[in-house]
Amino acid sequence: MKRVAIILSGGTGTRLGLDIPKQYVRALGNPIIYYCLKTILSHAMISEVYVVADCMWHDFITKEQQKIINQLEKEDEEAYRICKDKKLSFSMPGKTRQLSIVNALEDMENFMDKDDEILIHDAARPLVTGQMISDLFNSMDNSDGAIPVLPMKDTVYLSKDGKSISSLLNRDEVVAGQAPEAFVFGKYLKACRKLLPDKILTVNGSTEVAIMSGMNISAIKGDENNYKITTKADLERFLTGRVH
Repeated sequence: MKRVAIILSGGTGTRLGLDIPKQYVRALGNPIIYYCLKTILSHAMISEVYVVADCMWHDFITKEQQKIINQLEKEDEEAYRICKDKKLSFSMPGKTRQLSIVNALEDMENFMDKDDEILIHDAARPLVTGQMISDLFNSMDNSDGAIPVLPMKDTVYLSKDGKSISSLLNRDEVVAGQAPEAFVFGKYLKACRKLLPDKILTVNGSTEVAIMSGMNISAIKGDENNYKITTKADLERFLTGRVH
């Protein structure tokens, strides 16, 4: 079985107020994409990586890949062995996050079997761990996909109009999803194609497509450190926090 990772790096990240997309901003000596790229490239269960990115960033990302390989050669013999010959390919961004995923899925369709598995991750989530990736794949023995989730700490309400409270939700039954997410390739590609060309534009999260298609999705324990850098406050949290 092949397992291929898709790293979504096509966003513009304008909320940080910078002149380059947030995933390419340098933080603690490296661009933000570097951190998840290193974790994914050195993971033994992943055979190949697709990065969805604009052409202008392809050389930049390839250089980061080589930098990671060079560093691991000095630091971690096993991780170096895993990643030194791992293929990294590129797909073009789509109009939305989900259309970017579809572009990558269609690019890899010719060499993927329907029962192979994919991992979808955001370049702006630098603190994903190898353990979480392993847990996602290992939880798919009896499911079509998997997602890490966090429990809700606050009381959760439903507001249909955004101005008043419609009802109280049971927070024990409500969870917040994270990336990465993992899916059976053939079923997930079929689920995406069912929503083309218009319904797919309303999709916010990768697992939303799978649920709409009736795929069986398992949930694993999420990680509060696996946050997405979206705002300046998120970047500050990363700069003052831990890096694995």
